Amino acid sequence: MALDIENLRKEYTAHTLELADVRPEPINQFGIWFEEAMNAQLPEPNAMTLATADALGRPSARIVLLKGFDKDGFVFYTNYQSRKGRNLAEQPWAALVFFWQELQRQVRIEGRVERVSPEESTAYFQSRPKGSQAGAWASPQSQPIESRRQLDERMAELEKQYADAEHFPRPLHWGGFRLSPALVEFWQGRPSRLHDRIQYSLLGNNSWKIERLAP
Repeated sequence: MALDIENLRKEYTAHTLELADVRPEPINQFGIWFEEAMNAQLPEPNAMTLATADALGRPSARIVLLKGFDKDGFVFYTNYQSRKGRNLAEQPWAALVFFWQELQRQVRIEGRVERVSPEESTAYFQSRPKGSQAGAWASPQSQPIESRRQLDERMAELEKQYADAEHFPRPLHWGGFRLSPALVEFWQGRPSRLHDRIQYSLLGNNSWKIERLAP
């Protein structure tokens, strides 16, 4: 069956975005849009694409979940020995993309990444459901495994071992990263592909240059 992909298109008419309307700081503008995404009851509004590169500059991307943001940046958690964890150890720069289709909006964020403190990682890890804690121990993330059964058996062993414990200890190979933004772009879909794009670029004095980009 031939798929008519080239004729897939949609006009965007939901909102507009003007320079006069955005906040001076991108984190505040992101907070407004994120709250609107939550209020719209979008499925997993904190889902974002994380793009990394290895030491040779070869890129990879995957969906992860935002678990916090403030003036210092955007926080997510993972296995430090996973592919993305190894990439970030080699090249501590990354890009994030949020796409809220129902609002016809996209946010792109680029910046330097560093690990959050062990205390912050532990606090978040032990706030997760106990099954998710066990999963972080059971899965050698991004490594080849023989079968699903191997994971299930390891989970059963861990759940039995820590059955009486309130929570699991945090694995040292698991924790958080914080991306400190150097560039943030807010994209609002508009008709005829003449989309609104407002970009924030970090200047040396910790202020932001705000400008409109051509779509």
